[in-house]
Amino acid sequence: KTLRMGGVDCHADYLHEPGDAKDGLTVTVPLFVLNQVSDERAEWLVPGMLNQKVHALLKTLHQKPRSRLVPLPDSAARLTAALCEPEVFGAGALTDAVLKLVRAETQVDVKRADFKVDMLAPHLFMNFRVVDEHGRQLGHGRNLGALKAELGSQARGAFQALAALKGVGSLGAGSGVSAALADQGQRAPQSKLGASKFGSDPDVAQRNSDDDQQALGVGSRLSEGNRALTPIASKPEKPQPSQPKAQPADQRYTSWTFGELPELMEIARGQQTLIGFPALVDMGDAVCIEVFDEPDVAATKHRAGLRRLFGLQIKDALKYLEKNLPDLQKMSVAFMSVGKSPDGSGGGTSDELKQQILDVALDRAFLLDPLPTSEADFKRRLDEGRGRLTLIANEVARFAGTVLTEFAAASRKVKDTKTQPDAVADAAQQLQRLVGKRFVTDTPYSQLQHFARYLKAVVLRLDKLRADPARDAAKLAELKPLEQKYWRLVAERKGVSDARMQEFRWLLEELRVSFFAQELRTPQPVSVKRLDKAWQQLSY
Repeated sequence: KTLRMGGVDCHADYLHEPGDAKDGLTVTVPLFVLNQVSDERAEWLVPGMLNQKVHALLKTLHQKPRSRLVPLPDSAARLTAALCEPEVFGAGALTDAVLKLVRAETQVDVKRADFKVDMLAPHLFMNFRVVDEHGRQLGHGRNLGALKAELGSQARGAFQALAALKGVGSLGAGSGVSAALADQGQRAPQSKLGASKFGSDPDVAQRNSDDDQQALGVGSRLSEGNRALTPIASKPEKPQPSQPKAQPADQRYTSWTFGELPELMEIARGQQTLIGFPALVDMGDAVCIEVFDEPDVAATKHRAGLRRLFGLQIKDALKYLEKNLPDLQKMSVAFMSVGKSPDGSGGGTSDELKQQILDVALDRAFLLDPLPTSEADFKRRLDEGRGRLTLIANEVARFAGTVLTEFAAASRKVKDTKTQPDAVADAAQQLQRLVGKRFVTDTPYSQLQHFARYLKAVVLRLDKLRADPARDAAKLAELKPLEQKYWRLVAERKGVSDARMQEFRWLLEELRVSFFAQELRTPQPVSVKRLDKAWQQLSY
């Protein structure tokens, strides 16, 4: 009757009607919990449907592993039994769990991409029905990502309204949450707000609620008095202060006067539980505290808010830096051509460049992990970073200036090269991807230090083009398939990247240096074979 999704018991219906849009399993998801619903958990459906889905996945494999699993119905039943073990079911992605078992049974190096998930029948994917607090349908479908894209902002607003925590003024570290979960045999969700990294799955197992609450999305109809808000302490071994009274929702801060900021916030309504992620939010001349339903959104907001809070403590130093960044005027002229559209509009401005340099300098001076979570941590970090801020800002400005100088040279070379249009178009696209209007802040700082070499390599490549166009074309033919696969994956993941994707991204740039400007050398050996191996790990 119910399925636990995002910490809430959601009403479940099953329809056996092939061809009907609702064929299979439909789960009614309250709007406020939508962003916390796990794609991976949805893959598992329910135990009674798992055998059919595993069988369908096995049928999509190529002949070698499939032949070692015949008869497929028996293998599917055997794998399903293993997958339905309590410690396995619902943990991680179903395809990865099946992949591991298939490799063990067949001794074949099956890849994740060998499962043709798009060939599965629609009823083998969970159907979601998103409803508001009155049970009215807001959206439905089997593509959870599309539903989040369409309704995610509304869901975040509903979550924050439910939590009644938007702009909470004073937070104390509660002590009862982890213990309460332990009493129920559950594990408290792990998060690293203090290190700017959050746990990937905020689901929290709790007791079931009454069926009437489950059907319409629990406590959206409950009174304010039924809400219990308890921070999960980031350091439970310390003595815990009592929970102070929340301040008005529009509370703003210009210094750390709000107590200890917890990593997670448990939001209990009746017997249901949600997990919120508190974050400082940049308000321009102050910060406020909001609680978010998505850890990645909270992490991004929190870093910006924390940067603003540090900046508010050193206003005079920042004003001095704004006026004394080295070569700012020269850099600004070059920056005007960054991100410019074909009609000549949309280039970067001096103020944008200056703000990016200062933001990165503040990050490097004050926001190294782990991030501060208390007033004492904040003041200690402020004292440590204040003395090195000017030196760091000048260093960031020099890197930015060097990149812009090389970008200008490479752009001129692309414009002036009239032969081999394929190579020139490829070089122009490379420049566009490397140096966008936010390249200073959007590029990992360790990687920004290599940009000048990447840009010099573009110039050297085009210098050599006339002497040996056939070699350039051959190398480009080797490079293109790898780049196309990577950028296709970026599009599929809607720009969300992880460490392995980042590694592959910069290996592509190093491969370009190796192919077209060997004399500039690469920090490590790089080849098509190495990138193929890295890609296999990406598509595992």
